[in-house]
Amino acid sequence: MSSANQFGSRFTMTSFGESHGTALGVLIDGCPAGVHFDASVLSQELERRRPGHHGSGQIVSGRQETDQPEVLSGVFDGKTLGTPIAIIVRNQDARSQDYEKIQKAPRAGHADDMWKNKFGHSDHRGGGRSSGRETVSRVMAGAVAKMLMNEVSSRTKVIGYASQIGPITLPDADRKNVQNVNVDSFQARFPSKADQQVAELLKKAQESGDSFGGIAEILIQAPPASLGQPVFHKLKSDLAMAFMSVGAANGFELGLGFDSAQVPGTEFHQGAQDVYGGIRGGISTGEDILLRISFKPTSSILDVAKKGRHDPCIVTRAIPVLEAMTWLVLADHYLWAKTDKL
Repeated sequence: MSSANQFGSRFTMTSFGESHGTALGVLIDGCPAGVHFDASVLSQELERRRPGHHGSGQIVSGRQETDQPEVLSGVFDGKTLGTPIAIIVRNQDARSQDYEKIQKAPRAGHADDMWKNKFGHSDHRGGGRSSGRETVSRVMAGAVAKMLMNEVSSRTKVIGYASQIGPITLPDADRKNVQNVNVDSFQARFPSKADQQVAELLKKAQESGDSFGGIAEILIQAPPASLGQPVFHKLKSDLAMAFMSVGAANGFELGLGFDSAQVPGTEFHQGAQDVYGGIRGGISTGEDILLRISFKPTSSILDVAKKGRHDPCIVTRAIPVLEAMTWLVLADHYLWAKTDKL
């Protein structure tokens, strides 16, 4: 039995559906009543997740889904009811025949054979639930979480961007200026003049059946203070769990991250506060939070990549998903924090 399709403790989402099934959907529970339901936020976040944002069509999957959301329950007269919110998008552009070969020859590094071995029976079309298309559910839930946080902490912003794709690294000057640019206006969500260089790298990879990994960064500006539990549900541990649940993610850093291993404590603890990444003792300080997530190269390579419709690098498409998971964790811990004091 495939379980563990739910995420969150207070603000919860249950993801359902397969890549080439009838629809992908999400059931959201725990959202308070009276939250303004902004349908434009939901549509905008789904649009950002789709292939082809702002001219990126040449460097991402060619699958074109409209991803028009259908809200089935939990909303009335433009506000949430406090009851479960169900939302779906229907699949319309699946090409299942492209995946007949992998039914008997699983892709290296992918979950194809792992799901089949674990459950005995799985949907190989598009990868089933191990497909990146499953993230549609996360983005819909994240949009609702964002609506909640916009009302209770309007200064909080979540900005995601690519800081490395393959061998190309984002210059420090561009990283420091990321809050002043529209990341989505860059083809590879690589906010730098080098974005065109990244696009050319990925276009060549797609043509040759190759792929690249990379690093995405998430900047949380003005988060509420005191989010996070001090032992097992530290804010950093729930963020790590959220990000590492995204397909192809294989590393997580907070603040100075792994580089802190080589810094003497007398230097580390006497310097700038940003080395902690905005979280101490597992609890948010109210300062900006900086998170870093690495991704391995996409598993669909060579003939599979040339004949099918696949992303040569998952980082560009993953950024709206990472942002959605961030909003989910923030909303979950905000509701949790409301019960921490009498």
